[in-house]
Amino acid sequence: MSDWQVISGGVTAPRGYKAAGIVAGLKPSGAPDLTLILSEVDAIAAGVFTTSVVRAACVDYCRGRLQDKPSAKAILCNAGQANAATGEQGWADAIESAQVLAGALNISPDLILIASTGVIGQRIKMEPLKAAIPQLVAAASETGSDAAAKAICTTDLVPKTIALETLFGDRPVRIGGICKGSGMIHPNMATLLAFVTCDAVVSPHLWQEMLSRAADRSFNQITVDGDTSTNDSLIALANGQSRTPAITEMGPDAEKLEAMLTEVCIYLAKSIARDGEGATCLIEVQVSGAPDEASASKIAKTIVGSSLVKSAIFGRDPNWGRIAAAAGRAGVPFDQENLRIQLGDFLMMENGQPLPFDRVAASNYMKAAAAGEYLKGDTVLIQVSVGNGNGSGKAWGCDLSYDYVKINAEYTT
Repeated sequence: MSDWQVISGGVTAPRGYKAAGIVAGLKPSGAPDLTLILSEVDAIAAGVFTTSVVRAACVDYCRGRLQDKPSAKAILCNAGQANAATGEQGWADAIESAQVLAGALNISPDLILIASTGVIGQRIKMEPLKAAIPQLVAAASETGSDAAAKAICTTDLVPKTIALETLFGDRPVRIGGICKGSGMIHPNMATLLAFVTCDAVVSPHLWQEMLSRAADRSFNQITVDGDTSTNDSLIALANGQSRTPAITEMGPDAEKLEAMLTEVCIYLAKSIARDGEGATCLIEVQVSGAPDEASASKIAKTIVGSSLVKSAIFGRDPNWGRIAAAAGRAGVPFDQENLRIQLGDFLMMENGQPLPFDRVAASNYMKAAAAGEYLKGDTVLIQVSVGNGNGSGKAWGCDLSYDYVKINAEYTT
C-alpha cells in the first residue's frame, strides 16, 4: 500500500504555487493557449528534455538556464506554435517572451522557464502573447491548475492532472502535475509537455537525479506513434514551502519523495498514452524475467510500440505471434524456450510453446477494455516473461486506429 493519497489541486496543490490558463489568441480555434505556473518563492528546478537534434528554441533556452542556475520562479507555456525550426528569430522570440513575463512579475528573466507546443516551423505569435501577459499574471491563483492544464493542450481530448500528498513526520508534502500529449509520442521523450510542482525541501542535484529516474520509468516508457517531438519538456519545481527537513542525500526520506514523484509521472504518462490520437484503449505491457530493469523496459517498449501489435489490439485480434515477434526484435537476448505470453487472463504461450485459449473470449476482453467495461478499466494488459532474471519493466501505449491517420493527415489543414 502506498504512503500517499490522491488529492485535488494539480500543480497548485503544493504550498506556495499559483497557476493560470487564458485565451491569448495564439490558436486559430480560440481555445485557451497561454499558461503560467508561478512559485511564490524561488524554487529548485530540474528538467528532462527531448533527445532530438532538431529542438525548439524553448528547449535550448531551458537547458541553458538550468545548467547555469538550477532554480526558477515561473514557467510560461504557449500552445499553437511549436517555435521549432524557426531559426534565429525563433530564438529571439523565446528570449523576449521570458523577458516580457519577467517584467510583468518584476523578477529576473533568469528565473523564467519556457515551453511551447503546436505546429513545427511556426513562430510564436508574439504580439498577442505580449499583450496577454498582464492578463495572465493577473489570473494566476491557487485554484488555477485546471485552467493551466487546459491551456497547454493541442490535439488532446482531455486535460491531464494529478496531485498526491504524504506525510514527512507530522507535516504534509505534496506533488502536483499537469501534462499534455496525444500524438508524436515516442520518447526519449515524447510531443509531450509535463510540469510538476513540489513543496519539499530538496537539494538541486538530488531533485534532478530523482526527476531523471522518474522520467525513465514513466514518460520514456510510453509510445503512441513512434515519433519523437522537437519540444518535449518535463520541468519540475521544488520550492521548500512544506517546511519539512531538507533532503540532501539518498535515504528513506529521499526514496519516499522519489517514489511519489515517480507515481505522479507514471500517472501523467499513462494519461497521455490513453489519450493517443484516435486511441480506443490503453495498452500496458509488463515484462519480467529479464537480466535487469533496462532490458525488461526495452522489451516492453518494443512490444507496446509495435504497429502490428497496436493494430491487432484495435482489431480485437488476440494475435500473440506479433507480441512474440516484437519481444524477439527488441535487442535483448533471451532463450525463446523461456518465453511466456499472457493477454489479460488468457495464457497464450508458456515455455516457448503455444497453448490453446478461447479466442472469442480473448477478443471480447479487448472489446470490453476499449468500452471501459472490464474490471481493470480501459486497459489491455499484456504480460511477458523471458526467463528467470530479476529484471522487470513496464511500458504503456495505445491501439492504432483509422482515426490516427485521419487526425494527422489533416493536422495543419
